[in-house]
Amino acid sequence: MIKLHDKVFKPFLTEEQILEAIEKMALEIAKDYQDTVPIFIGVLNGAFMFVSDFLKAYPHPCEVSFVRLSSYQGLTSTGIVETLLDVPENVEGRDVIILEDVIDTGRTLKQLVHLFSGTNVRQFKIASLFYKSEIYNGEYSIDYVGLEIPDSFIVGYGLDYKELGRNLRQVYQLNQDNMINLVLFGKPGAGKGTQAGLLKEKYNLKHISTGDVFRYNMKNDTELGKLAKSYIDRGDLVPDEVTINMLKAEVEKNPEAAGFIFDGFPRTEAQAEALDNFLESKGMQVDATIALEAEDDILIARLLERGKESGRSDDQDESKIRNRFDEYNEKTAPLKAYYQKQGKFHSVNGIGEIIEITERLNAVIEQL
Repeated sequence: MIKLHDKVFKPFLTEEQILEAIEKMALEIAKDYQDTVPIFIGVLNGAFMFVSDFLKAYPHPCEVSFVRLSSYQGLTSTGIVETLLDVPENVEGRDVIILEDVIDTGRTLKQLVHLFSGTNVRQFKIASLFYKSEIYNGEYSIDYVGLEIPDSFIVGYGLDYKELGRNLRQVYQLNQDNMINLVLFGKPGAGKGTQAGLLKEKYNLKHISTGDVFRYNMKNDTELGKLAKSYIDRGDLVPDEVTINMLKAEVEKNPEAAGFIFDGFPRTEAQAEALDNFLESKGMQVDATIALEAEDDILIARLLERGKESGRSDDQDESKIRNRFDEYNEKTAPLKAYYQKQGKFHSVNGIGEIIEITERLNAVIEQL
C-alpha cells in the first residue's frame, strides 16, 4: 500500500506486466509499419514513461513528438479539454500513431481526433497502454491496446493523483475498501443541503444532488440533458434510466472521491434497485441511508422564514408545504422499508444547532 495526499492505493500491475504489454504492442505496430517511418505522438503528461519504453521496444526507424492536453478542473473535469502543446508541423502525408497512457470515457481522445482532423496525415491510428472498455463511449476505434483494465482510478508509471505518483515504476489502484456512500433523506427544510456540505468536506465525499445534476446537463445541453428536456417539454416524467445515467456520469468523473452522498435519488424502490446495481458494477455499495427527522410544525416555520428571505413561492404557502410533506411521506415509506431490510436505514434527529446535528450524523458514519 502507498499513500498519496489523502488517498491510499494498492498494487495493481507490476513493472514486468507493463513492459511485457508494451513490447507486445511495439512488435504488433512494427509489423504493420515495417515499410514506412511513422511518427509516434505521445500525449503529455501521463504518457512520458510509456513513450520512452515503447520507443526502446520499437525495432524500426521512427520519429517522435508530443502534444499536451489538459482539463480545466483536473480530476473533476466536466469534459472541457484545452490544448497546451499543439500538433507538430511535419505530419502532412505521414503515418501518425497517437500513444495514449489511458483511454477511459473518450473525452481526451475526441479532442485528439479533432486536433488532427485539419491535417493531411496519410494514416491516423490510436494506441493506448491502458484501456477502460466498460466506460469508453465507443465513438472512435482503438487500434492498439496494451492492457484492458477495469474502471478504477490508477496511479504510477506516468499517471498521477494531484501530481504525485508519476515516478512509480508500477501501477497502483485506489483502495476503495473504505469508501462511504450515503443516501440522504429529509423533508424540505430538514437541512439536507447544509449537512451534505459539511459531510462532504469532513469525509472527502462528492455531494450529488439530482436537481443540480439535471440543471447542469440541461444548461450545458449535454446529450442526457437534451434527452431529459425532450420528456419535460412533452409534460412526461423523465425515465429512471436517464436519471441513473446522469448519476453514473457524475460518479465516473469524480474518481478521487472517497465516496458519494446521493441527495434526491432514489425516490422509488425501482430507483433504489437501479442505484444498487450501478454501484455493484463499480465494486461499491450504498453503506447507509440517513433520514433527517423533524416535526412538521418546526419545518413549516423554518420554510416560511426561508421564504421571506429567498422569495421562493413554494416556501411561502403553508398548504403547498404540507402537500410536499405528504408527497415525501408517500414516496419515502417504501424506501425506508427497502433499506431497513438491508440493515442500512438510520434515523437522525434533525432538530437543534447545526453542529449538534452534524455530530449525530458523524456518529452514524463513524460506525461504518
